[in-house]
Amino acid sequence: MNSLRTGLLLAALTGLFLAVGWLIGGGPGMVIAFLIAVTMNFMAYWNADRMVLAMYRAQPVDRATAPRLYAIVEQLAQRANIPMPRVYVIDSEQPNAFATGRNPQHAAIAATQGILRMLSDEELAGVLAHELAHVRNRDTLTMTIAATIAGAIGMIANFAYFFGGGNSRQQPLGPIGVLMVAILAPITATLVQLAVSRTREYDADREGAQICGQPLWLASALAKIDRGAQVIDNPSAEANPATAHLFIVNPLTGQRMDNLFSTHPSTENRLAALERLAAEIGSGGYGPRPSAPAYPGRPAGPWGSPGGRGENRGPWG
Repeated sequence: MNSLRTGLLLAALTGLFLAVGWLIGGGPGMVIAFLIAVTMNFMAYWNADRMVLAMYRAQPVDRATAPRLYAIVEQLAQRANIPMPRVYVIDSEQPNAFATGRNPQHAAIAATQGILRMLSDEELAGVLAHELAHVRNRDTLTMTIAATIAGAIGMIANFAYFFGGGNSRQQPLGPIGVLMVAILAPITATLVQLAVSRTREYDADREGAQICGQPLWLASALAKIDRGAQVIDNPSAEANPATAHLFIVNPLTGQRMDNLFSTHPSTENRLAALERLAAEIGSGGYGPRPSAPAYPGRPAGPWGSPGGRGENRGPWG
């Protein structure tokens, strides 16, 4: 159902884009809007991952430089049956993480220093499984397209607002109508984009729980991350608010309600959904528990055993 809803929302966003072009410039305006959409999506398809990683000054890591993070991602990628993504660390104290890339073969997972320090191995596995679910479902591409089209609508609307939409004979609604479209279209596009984002978050929570095997690992992590994001700023995210939807929890301030203008569902709603999922599948989870990642200094055993980060386990751990 969520996948169907996402498809309908993207179709609505594309239709809105073409409609804005027609309302502002008639037939030629719709053609121009279409060409702009194709160009911007082509650029986003090939360059979005590099751009967003550069915005956050993410540093690539490997098995030697970040053994704990790399080992957990590697094992979860195997469980998800997708190629091993590139792994990055962001120098930020706010606990958060995101995935990017146009497909599973060109994906990247980025985690902040704050989330690595705050979460237990189980909780971190829940978060990374959520991000790998985005990768497997190509949500990273879907959200890039949604953000690109919404941004293009805003660009065309701004042009119409400042220049009156060009030749009035090509404006089906006239100058006043063009100005109304210029004001309302970007708001509508943003609402649709955010609705797509919230829909994909619920699906990634559920599929992430299937990948890691334990819904409550992610629930515990979300509770901690949400508290941390409220009190620890993320200056890079504040400077680039259009990228907020990428993160597992909204990195910006002032988004505490699950409303039309939120980039993410409320954490309370997500926790409730994960708890219902855990009750549905029972304490056994989805299949066998993952074994401990093998990295230096970590004894064998389940995640959270002595020698890992079990002392940080959350209330559901």
